[in-house]
Amino acid sequence: MYMFLFPRRTLVKDIMSKNMIVLKEDDILEKAINLMLENNLKDVFIQNENKDLVGLISLTDISKLNIEMLDKKSKVSNFMTKELIVVNKYDNILKCRDTMLEHKIGRLPVVEDKKIIGVVRDEQIRDYFYMKIEEIGEKLNHVINSIHEALTVIDENGKVVIWNKNAEKLYGVKREEIIGKDMDIFFPNAIMLEVLKTCKPIENIYHSPRKDTYVVVSAKPIYLNNKLVGVVSTDKDITDVKNLTMQLDKANSSVKFLQEEVKKLSKGNFDEIIGKSEKLIKVIDVARQVAKTSASIFIQGESGTGKEIFARAIHKHSEKEGLFVPVNCSAIPSELFESEFFGYEAGAFTGASKKGKMGIFELANNGTVFLDEIADLPMYMQAKLLRVLQEGEVRKVGSEKTIKINVRVISATNKDLKKMVENGEFREDLYYRLNVVQIDLPPLRERKGDIGILVTEFLKDLSAKNNKQIYKIDNEVVDILQKYEWKGNIRELKNTIEHMVVLCTEGVITKDLIPNYILENIENKSIKEEYPLDLNEAVKKIEIYNINKALELANGNKAKAAKLLNIPRSTLYYKMELYKIKCQ
Repeated sequence: MYMFLFPRRTLVKDIMSKNMIVLKEDDILEKAINLMLENNLKDVFIQNENKDLVGLISLTDISKLNIEMLDKKSKVSNFMTKELIVVNKYDNILKCRDTMLEHKIGRLPVVEDKKIIGVVRDEQIRDYFYMKIEEIGEKLNHVINSIHEALTVIDENGKVVIWNKNAEKLYGVKREEIIGKDMDIFFPNAIMLEVLKTCKPIENIYHSPRKDTYVVVSAKPIYLNNKLVGVVSTDKDITDVKNLTMQLDKANSSVKFLQEEVKKLSKGNFDEIIGKSEKLIKVIDVARQVAKTSASIFIQGESGTGKEIFARAIHKHSEKEGLFVPVNCSAIPSELFESEFFGYEAGAFTGASKKGKMGIFELANNGTVFLDEIADLPMYMQAKLLRVLQEGEVRKVGSEKTIKINVRVISATNKDLKKMVENGEFREDLYYRLNVVQIDLPPLRERKGDIGILVTEFLKDLSAKNNKQIYKIDNEVVDILQKYEWKGNIRELKNTIEHMVVLCTEGVITKDLIPNYILENIENKSIKEEYPLDLNEAVKKIEIYNINKALELANGNKAKAAKLLNIPRSTLYYKMELYKIKCQ
């Protein structure tokens, strides 16, 4: 600790001053005195004609002389001290301090080849040590607060002198509340008070300061010059260790189950994607086409449009033998990205598993890594990811070896990644590396013809999941759901259906089960449209509206739409061509 706080390797050359007065032997004393006064210095160094250091004069020496008998015109050589104690620039400052104290002197000339090159004065030593004392305080405070355990120190009177951050966290008492106060005010049964009385250490005592918290306490007396000056206590919170042990036991007994679950998560099929709208079918066709290739795929889409479902389907259709490994980039702490992506060797850092860990790229070798929320990947990890994609290899944290990998990367985001590139928030080279093929998923408001299909499918699944018998859903409900904008897309629709299923008591989904925020949104949009006085234009508007409505209800089936409109199919075709109406 002493070496850590006061390095013995601090050398004279690091602190010596070159602010000094040097005179010749034949210079007069008056000159020396005047120079010291003018420069606010207390010493003058004398050198001979070869510029070798031969003596010094200090104001202290002069003050001891008889002023009335003093001849200021005399040479300085008549008054100088010739027996000098000198140091070299490679001596350490602790030696200088000890030398000054031993000989009761205030300065040490620094000499090299008999020539003076600097001086170490007592004030420099003092300033250095004052600075170091302040630095010690900062270091000690940092060390104390960096200790994983709760650290507490009381003095010989039982007053708290040290209370670190983990003590605050463990016991819920702030440092400013307890420092300088008697320990027994806060903790009358504290183990360290017992140690203060008996002067005997107590180790590894278990106790629970509050519910679901388990602590191991050790306390020892502190002696200075054989005198008791206090007690130090380390309280280790073992709650996490205990919980981790239980979790580990469960994990070990469930390895086979988890392996099967990973296989299930890797399943996916384009046939499982629900919907028949033209935009969705086009997107699926593109995804099928690129799935068999090794190209990196970038999926752009609003939140809730099913980006991960598409990624799983692409992986499944690719027939790659490796796993599909999904990663939510926004859920990984910035300091853990590298170890999560690339893994780490045993003991690579504090808290690392003794067995090391496989990273997601190694886990997904010969398979697919799905990087969801790729826009949230930190800049430093963008550079590392780019290198992995370019070189096809990873290096674990703490390892010098590289591991060859063959991984297909599918990335996704609901943010405008191209704009982020323009703003310097995302690497352009990585963007083009990831975006070999871009798939844009349409929001639900652009495929409203699929809402009826999705509602039917969700009702069936969620009824079974919640053990509910749903016999019917009112047409009015479907109509309202088709008018709503669905900013949360399919995820919001599914949550809404589950909300209605859970609250349904009669087996029929009715309007009163629809969440209020959806009804209010629809009501705000239902203000009647003012039609122009021109009857032809008014008829045109209402015909366009009714034809689109009928096509939506018929899911694009023109024969069914014509029947709903009560017009011949040929008339429907004619008006669709007239008004340039297309099926969604």
